[in-house]
Amino acid sequence: MTVTTPATRNMITDYYDVIASAVRRCGAVPGDAPGTPGFAPGFDLPELTPQVREFYAAATVSWSPLGHYGGHDLTMLDLTANPGTRTTKTFASMVIVARAVEHIRRTGERLCIVTPTSGNKGVALRDSVARAYAAGLVTPEQLSIVVLAPAATRHKFRHDALADDPATRAVNPLLRYTGADPEGVKALGRAFVDEYAATAYDKRGVTLWYTLDLRNYLVADAARAAFEADVSPAAGSRWHAHAVSSAFGLLGYNLGRDVLEAAGDADPADRPGFLLVQHLGTPDMVLSLRHGSFERDHCPAYTLDESRGVWTQDADLRFPAVTDDPAEVLDPTFYTHRPVTSPAMNALIGRHGGDGIVVSRRECVRRYPVARQWLPDAGLTLPEDPARLREWSILMALTGVCNAVDRGLVPAGYEIVVHGTGSYCDDFRIAEADAEVSTLADVVAAVLDQR
Repeated sequence: MTVTTPATRNMITDYYDVIASAVRRCGAVPGDAPGTPGFAPGFDLPELTPQVREFYAAATVSWSPLGHYGGHDLTMLDLTANPGTRTTKTFASMVIVARAVEHIRRTGERLCIVTPTSGNKGVALRDSVARAYAAGLVTPEQLSIVVLAPAATRHKFRHDALADDPATRAVNPLLRYTGADPEGVKALGRAFVDEYAATAYDKRGVTLWYTLDLRNYLVADAARAAFEADVSPAAGSRWHAHAVSSAFGLLGYNLGRDVLEAAGDADPADRPGFLLVQHLGTPDMVLSLRHGSFERDHCPAYTLDESRGVWTQDADLRFPAVTDDPAEVLDPTFYTHRPVTSPAMNALIGRHGGDGIVVSRRECVRRYPVARQWLPDAGLTLPEDPARLREWSILMALTGVCNAVDRGLVPAGYEIVVHGTGSYCDDFRIAEADAEVSTLADVVAAVLDQR
């Protein structure tokens, strides 16, 4: 069943019970998060007071029909309404910050969130911390955040409320990692917490919380399934399409389905299939799904067409037919190699159906005029010039869907729900980093020596 008009909800306040059930089902145990020795963040959320509802106000989600393509109904599940982020990272970030607020209220501890990020996660966590300040839930002395991001994603970071005030900026540093490998932010962030959390607590009285844990994101994304069941229940002939790096969002959706099915609120036989959309820079999940291996030997061989100045291949329908570079990085947000989530997604697709496809920038640009026509029906706009895009997730997903349909990869008559996980352009001021770092000593100097 497809809704014919847009439907909008608050994905946190309207589905608090589903998120709470997802927490219990996820088996999250307080006290096992990396951070200060003995730290137990817990998964309790604050009572829904007017202040808390004000904090969650930007967590809206909508479901809108886009039209038809190749015999398939297309629907947009838009997760980008928060003007401070324009990405789906809003929801998990708000839940993480809400948990931090509850922990501070319960224990009286000062808490500092530490997160490595490719970009969007860090933007959303900073936005959530600022919203917690504005709603009067905590003060900068009680809760702060350290964000560590690769230099390649500088254009993702918008100047925000934390940077506007010198006092909040001082305790919420944005660190730009200048190392060669963008994924190095993960190891560096973890090393800082592992080696200096005790020092931060003993000398500064601050508890560190390293939030890069799959469960921190699964529990909020479980509400996607509850929203779908609320506005347009699946009926056995639906795929969900998602531009992915590690597919946290789809794993969270499936956790939500587990919750609903266990409660008798959804039929296991009607669980949708999944279309994974990736780019050539990191096609790892598609390779794993199709070949059981992350090795790039399974990528098709591209041939340079010198007359056109492009690379082409026609051996694999699941890879771009044309690209400017066989190792093209379409969007640096999608940077995860060998994701540990692949086996779980492979199993879900094996059970419920689905596929994977890789797209190129040239393919996305070719689909751009059609995407610009579709998206206003979902309340979304793309700039006239695709060169202005700073976040390609929605365009990648739509391109992957169209290519998959054209190449006969989607079962006939299936509806396709596109997860709109991110889209923004160059209409904001870029945030300046508070420090550039490449070593653990640099991070220590930027964080601990400045407090």
